[in-house]
Amino acid sequence: MKLSNKVNAMQFSPIRKFNPIAAKAKEAGKKVYHLNIGQPDVETPECFMEAIRNYQNKVIAYAESGGNTELQDAVSDYFKGYGMDFGREDMIVTNGGSEALTMTFLSIINEGDEVLIPEPFYTNYHTFATSAGGKVVPITTKAEEGYHYANREQIEACITDRTRAICCISPGNPTGTVLTLDEMKLIGEIAKEHDLWIIADEVYREFAYDDRPMTSFGMVPEYADRVIIIDSVSKRFSACGARIGLLISKNHDLISSVMKIAQGRLCVSTVDQVGAAALFRLPKEYYDEVKAEYCGRRDAAYEELMKIPGVVCQKPGGAFYMTAKLPVDNVEDFLMFLLTEFDDNGETVMFAPAEGFYATPGLGKDEMRIAYVLKKEDMRRGVELIRLGIEAYNKKKNS
Repeated sequence: MKLSNKVNAMQFSPIRKFNPIAAKAKEAGKKVYHLNIGQPDVETPECFMEAIRNYQNKVIAYAESGGNTELQDAVSDYFKGYGMDFGREDMIVTNGGSEALTMTFLSIINEGDEVLIPEPFYTNYHTFATSAGGKVVPITTKAEEGYHYANREQIEACITDRTRAICCISPGNPTGTVLTLDEMKLIGEIAKEHDLWIIADEVYREFAYDDRPMTSFGMVPEYADRVIIIDSVSKRFSACGARIGLLISKNHDLISSVMKIAQGRLCVSTVDQVGAAALFRLPKEYYDEVKAEYCGRRDAAYEELMKIPGVVCQKPGGAFYMTAKLPVDNVEDFLMFLLTEFDDNGETVMFAPAEGFYATPGLGKDEMRIAYVLKKEDMRRGVELIRLGIEAYNKKKNS
């Protein structure tokens, strides 16, 4: 039996494909430090479960396809706290940010259309775009330049008559790159001149460090008709399993079109929306505390990373990821060595090889992404194990 060309063109997640090997390492008695996946260990705020426990309805009924008004109003008030005005009519609640992206591509992409995205990028964009019949066109960035891409010449060189959108993940996964407001305005200018949508993936919005201000494409109202903001409770509130996301736009033709898909899948979990509404009403002090925690973890990991001779990495400005070029010839082979042959006092480490975060063949073979989602002492130890592993790996290769 034949499978579709679309599904055959998709790839498995490079973040998860080494999980079975890591499981075998643990079965063999090794402790594995998981720096490979963005699953925070920060506790989900108690208000989420408290709101669910206080839910009084005797029947858990279908929610509205666009989302419960209680959650929409909480999201609206959250944005007002940053000077942005989004009402119920501007948003659709989705099953995580992933569904918001899938719905977006299905609504704006025709077969063979192209979307621009800086590489390396969150790997599932391949799946989202391909499922809509689109093609990812990468804007290649470099470790030596801190993976920055807000450059008119560089972006416009990738635009063709099939280009329909530019995707911006800020703060970025996997690089931690943060766009400034001026850079967002530049991208807005380019999008307007070439009649492009801007897909603004802002699920790490508050996680901007070193006195960088929080920025959003919602702060450039002159381009509001072409901006699609993707949001989620997963990272900001350490609630990945709640699967509550948002698609937000002032373009009501888009919202109306997306609603057709939203009605087709009926609704998002009623109960999880109740909990998410409480999360969006947390005071700003919550974000300050969580941001300080992740910033400390970043600093701990970066300090250890800089002890590796030959590593190339600029300190990331946000999110909780760090991509680095390592002094090894093949990062996937190195990771396999760490999980199957190496240990230091019964411990080893796992990260995500970066090749799968690139659309350009051959790039990223010597790069890795780590997620600094563990406590500071665990981050230090995890990166120390990478350094010790590199010494053992290169020694083996050269013997």
